[in-house]
Amino acid sequence: MQSSQSMKQVLRAAALARREALSHGQRHDGAQAIAARDLPVELPTGAIVAGFSPIRGEIDPFPLMETLMAKGATLALPVSIAPGQPLLFREWTPDAPLVRGPYGIFEPSSDAEEVDPDIVLVPLAAFDRAGHRIGYGAGYYDRTLPLLRKLKKITAVGVAFAVQEIESVPSSEHDAPLDLVLTDREVIDLRSL
Repeated sequence: MQSSQSMKQVLRAAALARREALSHGQRHDGAQAIAARDLPVELPTGAIVAGFSPIRGEIDPFPLMETLMAKGATLALPVSIAPGQPLLFREWTPDAPLVRGPYGIFEPSSDAEEVDPDIVLVPLAAFDRAGHRIGYGAGYYDRTLPLLRKLKKITAVGVAFAVQEIESVPSSEHDAPLDLVLTDREVIDLRSL
């Protein structure tokens, strides 16, 4: 019998292969489609929305983030402080320079203000309609989301291409669930599950 981790590796690889097969035009159009759609979450003025710097062919969340900023949101990006530690978030605006973090991912510099987001846009390799996701195996969001949820009510929003959907993610009690998934084709609201 295959372990949950090895099953996740197989499912991750298949979903990432489908994502990699998308053309540049499909990627661009997908990011624009997500940005053009209304987010089914209350967005009070000043709400803090944490996005992410896309890597490895991830859908680009910056068009959506700019749309939310135009509606009054304050933006933030995650910062990795050490392996095995939760992420922290620093305020960011589209005109602010980014620096390469320890894993080569662009993030705000250390002089940017630390914030606790209300909405977290979560990158992923694969997702299902039960609110589970497969990341890249390091567990950063699975450590971070429960800590944020202890501080205040947050909404965790997976952002992906529709081709990354799988039937079922093998999940464990340590996996932090998503509240919504935004894809280039639809909004999947998981809050009533």
